Amino acid sequence: MKDRIVSTDKSFIRPIVRGKETKRVELGAKVNLIQADGINFIEHLSFDAFNEGTRLISSVWLTQTLFNTKVRMLGGDRIYGTNANRRFCTQSAIITSFVRKGKASKDEPVLKQIRKIINTERATRMEGAFGTQKNYYSLDKIKARTKENEIFWIFFGIHTANAVEISKRKFQQKEQELSKTG
Repeated sequence: MKDRIVSTDKSFIRPIVRGKETKRVELGAKVNLIQADGINFIEHLSFDAFNEGTRLISSVWLTQTLFNTKVRMLGGDRIYGTNANRRFCTQSAIITSFVRKGKASKDEPVLKQIRKIINTERATRMEGAFGTQKNYYSLDKIKARTKENEIFWIFFGIHTANAVEISKRKFQQKEQELSKTG
């Protein structure tokens, strides 16, 4: 399916098998996003299918570079829980939301609670943000004629969502400051 042309006026579009229950095949770009404190960044964008699980190490590196900080906790879908990624996270002292494999340590009850919290935060923040960007900013309905324009609209939608989130935070911060002084 990789080289199948699905549109004569958009020859860059390929069908991407997602394996989702409601939508097994999608057309358009596939984007691997990282999220730090509710703000999303594009780590990788392609019009060809790719396995997000192979992007974890580069996502951690990008996060650490952007924020000049060490990643200490990480939440991700099951696809990110490969042996190589688990090994990397263990060596880098990163606590993950991945379901434990192998023998439980003496700290397993605490680690299980931490994994649950990370997973809940990931599901709430990331999946909610992605849903908002796809629906509210119409990233699921991009009708650009060229590959470059499609990429532009994806960036525009994600960065607009980020600007709205940052504006909300600034407004709330101002309100809190005013309520303390007023």
